[in-house]
Amino acid sequence: MKEILDKESIDRVIKRIAHELLEKNKGAKDLCLIGIRNRGVCLARRLHESIQDIEHKNIPVGVLDITLYRDDLTLISSQPVVHKTEIDFDITDKHVILVDDVLYTGRTVRAALDALIDLGRPKTIQLAVLIDRGHRELPIRPDYTGKQIPTSKKETIEVRFTESDGKDEVVITGT
Repeated sequence: MKEILDKESIDRVIKRIAHELLEKNKGAKDLCLIGIRNRGVCLARRLHESIQDIEHKNIPVGVLDITLYRDDLTLISSQPVVHKTEIDFDITDKHVILVDDVLYTGRTVRAALDALIDLGRPKTIQLAVLIDRGHRELPIRPDYTGKQIPTSKKETIEVRFTESDGKDEVVITGT
């Protein structure tokens, strides 16, 4: 196991991504953040805090469960656990920032795009990820990347947040 990012590095990356998305979207007007369960939600909430610190504006944050949109649903379990999608605002004509911790094959993001389109018609959908590890199987790329970590398929990237794991860090295992 090798540590890639520690708490301070994660905090810096989140601040940088917040500044980049505010710059690209010319501020926080019509922005909303939607985190993909599980750790994408932690990242979205932290981005929200950073945007509030910078712009002094409160933008909506939602939680997206993609379980039923996965293309490997039957491979995961005969009875998958479905969690609640918590988006209590209209995404129509909004700049939706879809947030996830690690971008790998692109299949999770594809499922999230399908789920979002069922909820409304955003003006734009942009993707923010903490880690891009490569090995894409679909033509999906992030608009905002915290860190690009080339990996082998034998390796795993684990993102840990205090909220869910008791510690902030990004580690690579299987090396």
